Amino acid sequence: MVAVSYGPAPNGLPDEEAFENWVAAAAKGRRKTVEVSIRVVDGVEGQALNLKYRHKDYPTNVLSFPAEMIPGLSLPLIGDVVLCAPVVAKEAHDQGKSLDEHYAHLTVHGVLHLLGFHHETVAEARAMEAMEIQVLESLGIPDPYGAR
Repeated sequence: MVAVSYGPAPNGLPDEEAFENWVAAAAKGRRKTVEVSIRVVDGVEGQALNLKYRHKDYPTNVLSFPAEMIPGLSLPLIGDVVLCAPVVAKEAHDQGKSLDEHYAHLTVHGVLHLLGFHHETVAEARAMEAMEIQVLESLGIPDPYGAR
């Protein structure tokens, strides 16, 4: 299950069904069922969240907040993903990607973080990028890293 909320007006933004598809694709083969809350925010809210939780005073494209569970408790809830609409739109434009493709990539990226994957080391980054590429390919979306 995916619950989506929008800070800015959702005009031109992906709908709940798109987010559900992207979350399901990211979780496929990694976890049987997942519940994720997705919040699309404006720049002000994005900057405030990034400052509060990462101590960085600027809006960022995606933030992931894993659910904190009591040890031994297994629920489908894996956490929250926050996407900053103006940052995502600027990046998509600057990188020559469609807005939906970039939202898909960042949603997959955020969900993989919620599933416990990270990119702190070169090896972790390569592994996570490979997963992202595979998931996006399953959705018919080209390699987001291909133009490097």
